[in-house]
Amino acid sequence: MPQNYDLFVIGAGMAGTAAATKCSSAGWRVAIVDALPYGGTCALRGCDPKKILRRGAEIVESARLMEGKGVDSNGLSFNWAELMSHKHGFTDPVPQSMEDNLRDQGVETLHGRASFTGPAQVQISGTTFETSKVLIATGATPRSLNFPGEEHLIDSTEFLNLENLPARIVFVGGGFVSFEFAHIAARAGSSPVIFDRGERPLKSFDADLVELLIDRGAEAGVEVRRGTSITGVEKTRAGYRVHLDEGGSPATIDADLVVHGAGRTPDLSRLNLEAADVAYGKHGVVVAEHLQSTTNPAVYAAGDSADTAGLPLTPVAVFEAKVAASNMLNSGFTVPDYAATPTALFTIPELVRLGMLEHEARDNGLNVDVRYSDTSKWYSNYRIGETAGAAKILIDKSTQRIIGAHLFGAGYAELANTFSLAMKHGLTARQLKSMTPTYPSVGSDLSSML
Repeated sequence: MPQNYDLFVIGAGMAGTAAATKCSSAGWRVAIVDALPYGGTCALRGCDPKKILRRGAEIVESARLMEGKGVDSNGLSFNWAELMSHKHGFTDPVPQSMEDNLRDQGVETLHGRASFTGPAQVQISGTTFETSKVLIATGATPRSLNFPGEEHLIDSTEFLNLENLPARIVFVGGGFVSFEFAHIAARAGSSPVIFDRGERPLKSFDADLVELLIDRGAEAGVEVRRGTSITGVEKTRAGYRVHLDEGGSPATIDADLVVHGAGRTPDLSRLNLEAADVAYGKHGVVVAEHLQSTTNPAVYAAGDSADTAGLPLTPVAVFEAKVAASNMLNSGFTVPDYAATPTALFTIPELVRLGMLEHEARDNGLNVDVRYSDTSKWYSNYRIGETAGAAKILIDKSTQRIIGAHLFGAGYAELANTFSLAMKHGLTARQLKSMTPTYPSVGSDLSSML
């Protein structure tokens, strides 16, 4: 006999669990399912483990920057296996801990691959579940690359579980995954090369700051080759041979490892959405602004599964899921507030964006005051031996409010949180400058950036 629920959540990542616990605490009967261990991409296969590995790279780079300034880095070594073990110390307990927490909050936890058999029916291994509402929060998966030898590539999940880091690594695509992993690999002693088919990688970030990042990465051993497409990968005795098209000319490069860093797509292919009359496209489930399916009122979607204006970030997925849960509980139409959401690329140093790019602001007819600062020689960078850093702050001249903040520098991902709060609540540049910071700290640079 079918089992009945008020809410059935497909996907036990951060978004799915947030919605499940919110609805369960309101008295709903809730079930959640995942074919993979509970925790989702961020906690197990993405943000969190990545930044643990980055810590090793930070230490090595910090010591190198202080050579001749009181620190002797001779003898400093990067033990990849030990760092990976440290990562597992965080990730390994997550699935059971998350599942226990869900059960403690009254959520029924299930395992297996779910697919729709009707508008409000879900099946797992032959068992049918009837539900009033469904939340799709299945995240994203690496997109198909459609070239011969694609099967030889590893994805970000496999990179974050490598027992050993090889010497020659090719990264396909000039996005987040490639840049962040390449910066880690270079500090660990590998020779990474990023191939991007366009002339401008990291298009969602400020173009001027991206060029500074590429130059700084080159100093650390990260090579970026633009205008280059991968046409195939073949296995060789020594590793892999990567076939390239460089501006119309064929070329090859040999590598020990080839990593997929060319983007992800919503992971919806095995849900049988057609059986539930759920419309979807290449950007996810088609939803109204309040996150309800436009074709099936029983279904909602959040995070990478949903075609929304939100950035593909874990905090965005979580607040979308909470908004969806609130709308389901209250038959509401609340729309997520995406204003001033920061996005950070955790290279070394990091690159951050909030709000509009310069051309976007001008295209919107705004009278923009662009305040650019070369921070490379500022005290906060001098102190740690860093030689690269910059900030570009965009101010609307008519209101004096900050409409864009673009930062490249050590510790600037934390500084971005202050900008985010100010932008979200409409503070003017003058009001933000009135803050008295701790000194000397990275945060004390904020006033000078304005």
